[in-house]
Amino acid sequence: MKSIFKNSWKHLLVLLLFIIASLAFFYPVLKGKTIYQSDIVQYTGMAKAQNEFRANEGEEPYWTNSAFGGMPTYQLGANYPYNFIKEIDRKLRFLPRPADYLFLYFVGMYILFLCLKVNYKLAFLGALAFGFSTYLIIILGVGHNAKAHAIAYFPLVIGGMVLVYRQKLFWGNVLFCVGLAFELMSNHFQMTYYLMLLSLVVVVVNAVHAYKAKTLKPYLRASLSFIPAIVLAVLLNITNLLATQEYAAYSTRGDTGLTIEPSGTEKVKSGLDYDYITEYSYGVLETFNLFIPRFMGGSSSESLGKDSEVYKEIIQMGASPVQALEFSKNLPTYWGDQTFIGAPAYIGASVIFLFVLALFLTKGRTKWWLVAGSILALLLSWGDNFSLLTKFFVDYIPFYDKFRAVSSIQVIIEFCLPILGILGISKLVDSEISSQEKWNALKKTTIILGGLSVLFLLLKSALFDFSSSNDAMFLKQYGAKFVRALKEDRKSMFMADTTRSLIFVLLLAGAVYLYLKEKVKKPVFIGLIGVFILIDLIGVNTRYVNEDDFVAASVMERPFQANQADLEIQEDNSHFRVYDLTSNPLNSARASYFHKSIGGYHAAKPGRIQELFDFYIYEGKQSILNMLNVKYFIFDNEGQPVAQENPDHLGNAWFVNELISVENANAAILALDTLNPNTTAVFENNQFDLSDQTYDVNFSDHIELKSYKENKLVYSYEAESESLALFSELYYPKGWKVTIDGEDATHFRANYVLRAMELPAGSHQVTFSFQPDVVSYGGKITLASFIILLLIILGGLGYTIKRKQT
Repeated sequence: MKSIFKNSWKHLLVLLLFIIASLAFFYPVLKGKTIYQSDIVQYTGMAKAQNEFRANEGEEPYWTNSAFGGMPTYQLGANYPYNFIKEIDRKLRFLPRPADYLFLYFVGMYILFLCLKVNYKLAFLGALAFGFSTYLIIILGVGHNAKAHAIAYFPLVIGGMVLVYRQKLFWGNVLFCVGLAFELMSNHFQMTYYLMLLSLVVVVVNAVHAYKAKTLKPYLRASLSFIPAIVLAVLLNITNLLATQEYAAYSTRGDTGLTIEPSGTEKVKSGLDYDYITEYSYGVLETFNLFIPRFMGGSSSESLGKDSEVYKEIIQMGASPVQALEFSKNLPTYWGDQTFIGAPAYIGASVIFLFVLALFLTKGRTKWWLVAGSILALLLSWGDNFSLLTKFFVDYIPFYDKFRAVSSIQVIIEFCLPILGILGISKLVDSEISSQEKWNALKKTTIILGGLSVLFLLLKSALFDFSSSNDAMFLKQYGAKFVRALKEDRKSMFMADTTRSLIFVLLLAGAVYLYLKEKVKKPVFIGLIGVFILIDLIGVNTRYVNEDDFVAASVMERPFQANQADLEIQEDNSHFRVYDLTSNPLNSARASYFHKSIGGYHAAKPGRIQELFDFYIYEGKQSILNMLNVKYFIFDNEGQPVAQENPDHLGNAWFVNELISVENANAAILALDTLNPNTTAVFENNQFDLSDQTYDVNFSDHIELKSYKENKLVYSYEAESESLALFSELYYPKGWKVTIDGEDATHFRANYVLRAMELPAGSHQVTFSFQPDVVSYGGKITLASFIILLLIILGGLGYTIKRKQT
């Protein structure tokens, strides 16, 4: 017991310090506040209906009618049976949000450094350098929680790989499997995809190492040992993975069958459009943002204050000091290539210094997969600015075309650089390297980074004009003097931050100099490095995430407030949909928070709903809105939201006189232009084995919704003869079961998006219930997989203890 405590107390102390650091940075959480995260506001609106259902019914709906005419909740925080990995993760995130994610950053990276055999003090320092990387803090500020969650588990996966390639196959694969299981559970497949690319780099670099060292057999054994670990990690998350794959085929990430645009031009058949993928391409010159935070002006919304040239110019234009100050709080000082940027992806001049120093001090495979992974990520982040590589990946690398915002792959750089930087410091304090090598590394690093900073300061006007593509708009609105003032402020920011980075380079160089001269001892040296890194990173982070971003917890719990239009609509207790024209309906979940909406906010919307918007709804085509059961519109009337009832909405279900076949999705969506959905329905004969038919709809025939739940709808009807009913619900074939008087029946898709079915004559009851098979059998697989993982871990522990005893 004494031995265990002796070896563990230092790690427990580190964990305690991580808790303190996480809470200290996000200290408003200690006052009961929470950070205002714009993306989480939208998520709250989307998830409200399912959360209320869960609270009232004690079960998961797995379907919501509050957005896009209906969609699965698989990507809206659905809870799956026997998902113990998710439960363990919730226990790990015991701190108030977002301190919980910062804590995960720290712990994961600390474990990786221990796997790399780094001293726990340097591992602690490296974890802080990684966790406080500006981009990782910024994504917490805006609410990219799933992204942060996925990044936090990068180190566990890579740490497992490091151990495996050091021939610690059992525990290395246990760590790899657990880390990958957590990674997949975090449910941000773009980040996981980038981690996969880095993992492949690790595999390739180790292959080269094995070939040169003539150790291919152990390498192959280690590489093949990942297979069962990967399979088990996948099986632990199988329900979510299968459900996501199932829905993806019907989302904007899948193929709906439509091959034309509203303009009549040919549509991209699969994946995302190239321009959409590369919209956020990182500028080649913008790369220096990693070293100098506001190298290109910082963000698209910077606060300049009273000392700015813009403030002075606004005063000259006749504004009061108060007006000028308010105006200068939100200015697009960013002058790079991207459409919008919330903050620079600053890694830290101090961290960059350590990284470059490490390039001269470290050797071996770890260095090369870190460098190769960083270079690959940087080149891919340039997107359309390095179109040769980007188009190759889009065209030939599987799944790469499923993700947009290519600049976000820089998370790999933010992951790799602190690792190599700390490995460099580890080598610096290592007596195995000669003093001459250390001095040479210090000189080269200082000359490279210091010289680069000085060069920028001296040649700033010759190298850059500080102009933005948006300046033409400001020129038109405010005149040439305003634009000149804005450029001067950009230049001032550039000079200030370049000088700032130069200072940190000199401070780090000075600390290394003092250590090599033996003027300071190792603990003091490490302490100095840590202080410089923290001052460097936190100083930039607090420009973009600070106390002003925190609000009372109730604001995030109830982010939307009902207006008069909402209150009026809520007095109607029937079941219908709302079309909110006061906001972008496909990028706002506000209407979904209060009503059943045809809009919403989601990265992967139902594909056919998106296409209906593109072809008809944005144009306000009434027949389409009628068949979607839009009973109310919300529109702006002189700044006030007003509710307007639509008397022509077709209700929850209705009978039609005619069913007409069309050849494919193209013909189906074009047919809606002239179709009267009150009397006629169209179906795609390449999807359903039906034929054209007419039906006699009598005056007394009727169908109505008798019972409503998110995942169960019960209709009763009376019809004198066989009839065709249309339901104003999104057709989704996976999981919806339909019965007539308890007997299984079938339904099909009509009018491009709706459910339809032929009904026998007489009085009957039709029930639609959402019972996704993927959840049922996925849960059983997950349970079995978790039991297997537990047995493996317990077996390993038992073997290890027994071995130590003997």
